[in-house]
Amino acid sequence: MSRLQIVDPHIHLWDLWTRIYPHFEKPGKGGANAAICRSYLIDEYLEEGGDEFEIVGAVHVEAFPTDPIKETETLQKVADANPLPLVIVGNGDLTSPEFPALLDRHQAFPIFRGIRQVVNMHANPARSYVSRDLMAVPQFLEGLRELGRRGLSFDLQLYPHQMDAAAALAAAAPDTRIILNHTGMWADRDLAGWKQYKAGLRTLAAQPNIVAKVSGLGMLDHGWTTESIRPLVLEAIEAFGPERAMFASNFPVDKLYSDFRTVWRAFDNITAGFSETERAGLFRDNARKFYRIPA
Repeated sequence: MSRLQIVDPHIHLWDLWTRIYPHFEKPGKGGANAAICRSYLIDEYLEEGGDEFEIVGAVHVEAFPTDPIKETETLQKVADANPLPLVIVGNGDLTSPEFPALLDRHQAFPIFRGIRQVVNMHANPARSYVSRDLMAVPQFLEGLRELGRRGLSFDLQLYPHQMDAAAALAAAAPDTRIILNHTGMWADRDLAGWKQYKAGLRTLAAQPNIVAKVSGLGMLDHGWTTESIRPLVLEAIEAFGPERAMFASNFPVDKLYSDFRTVWRAFDNITAGFSETERAGLFRDNARKFYRIPA
């Protein structure tokens, strides 16, 4: 039986020898991330699929480097040395007056495809990734538009209560492809939170320049099962349609909660009733299209 081909549009490769990932040099408080506080390199990643899944492309998404250009330069060398089609979504601050100059430097590397700037804020400070509402800064919108002018994309990581604001920004930057990360990160797991999540997905999906990445489900459901994630996977696909969604592993971060093959088996199981064309899009072709990955 042939292996299922996947293009994985959300992975992280970090080499601690670069000294740009101090947050992975030792475990955080409580040691919950101890298993990934080490270098995670391309050879280990390519072995994750085993004899079930053939990885035919991947997207490295910035891993909060202290030096964004060094991260892109390092991943360019990895891509040059390996046959796997590999591209990068780099790190950058859309609100900085130096953002266009930073993009100039990133674009010196052929594998560069866009920027991720995490904007997650929450009433519970422990869940916030940033200390201010970045999307409310006027320069944020200008940064989004600058990406679109250059044919670059933006990876959007946020919580459901921020989705209305993000949709308004997307409408004001219609030439910029925006890629929702981690299935929208349903954090408030009660009925009100679920209703907000469902409505937020559809508000985002109403903007034609937004697509969705179904990934990162273990981060908010550490003991997840195929059945526990099924409603989220199907909600995202229903909201965006199978032509505007794609599956991703979020490895090695989701390696803390499961293994690679179990993640992809779950996606395989959940979409067993989909057409061959829809499944090809979700597992491979949509990621190639949205991130401009060569076959």
